[in-house]
Amino acid sequence: LAVSSGHAAQMLTFHTMLEPGDHFVAVKQLYGGSINQFGHSFKKFGWEVDWADGRDPASIKAAIGPKTKAVFIESIANPGGLVMDIAAIAKVAHDAGIPLIADNTLASPYLCRPLEHGADIVVHSATKFLGGHGNSMGGIIVDGGKFDWVKSGRFPTLSEPCDSYHGLKIAETFGPIAFAIACRVLGLRDLGPAISPFNAFMILTGIETLPLRMQRHCDNALKVAKFLKGHPKVSWVSYAGLEGDASNALMKKYSPKGAGAVFTFGLKDGYEAGVKLVGKVELLSHLANVGDTRSLIIHPSSTTHRQLTEEQRTMAGAGPDVVRLSVGI
Repeated sequence: LAVSSGHAAQMLTFHTMLEPGDHFVAVKQLYGGSINQFGHSFKKFGWEVDWADGRDPASIKAAIGPKTKAVFIESIANPGGLVMDIAAIAKVAHDAGIPLIADNTLASPYLCRPLEHGADIVVHSATKFLGGHGNSMGGIIVDGGKFDWVKSGRFPTLSEPCDSYHGLKIAETFGPIAFAIACRVLGLRDLGPAISPFNAFMILTGIETLPLRMQRHCDNALKVAKFLKGHPKVSWVSYAGLEGDASNALMKKYSPKGAGAVFTFGLKDGYEAGVKLVGKVELLSHLANVGDTRSLIIHPSSTTHRQLTEEQRTMAGAGPDVVRLSVGI
């Protein structure tokens, strides 16, 4: 299902799963906008979130309670580039009888296919690598078609008679595509975040070159990461494509063609050095988006993650010394 943005895709996904008073678990290693959406805006719907460490499936298990309806991860985390152990986290979710939702924006389907590793729902901000040129907005919801929405009785939107469709039971009627149908005929119908025809056209055009672009993104990003790793003003580089990186083994398992184009590095002189650097670059564009043909740079703690607490920024991989790159083609 295509919608107006990545956040619209997330909103419709949870709107279909949750009732007021329900709860979900999200990993802390997320895009700052998602942390805000989950932690603040979703409260107006009566939905609660608890945060867990994506590096530790046991912490996710510990956060699941009787009202928990889903687990949410990013396959490759923004901005830190951490690769999640999708299969291990999926097992935790399924053992609790709930679905795993994976945001696959940074990896794209070319690098990683979370449904093949146990995820039940995949969302994308198509604004990024799917469109690929920084000129369109959209979001995608992909229904894996394997989760049983009826068995537990915990998902009444799908399992119970729908009053607005004369008592039709969506899961019973539509089977494997029930979740995608529910997102479309309920959430999209009533909340209205439809994608514009022009944006849809631009994103479809971008997808035609996705494999070529993603491989070039990965090749270029690895070269830049290796250069920065040896730079005297850089204290560390977090890129899963580097041998010895904490996520390198998981990258080889889940994203063997490459680690994507987005990664972070730390400056020895900290926050002020980060602000100064992004103000002086000439070859890179100082922009908050990622997944463009151009190379982009940003200092997250003073921009995209500024509204978060210091603890939230650190857990998201956006500490004061961190600079994020989205390496172009």
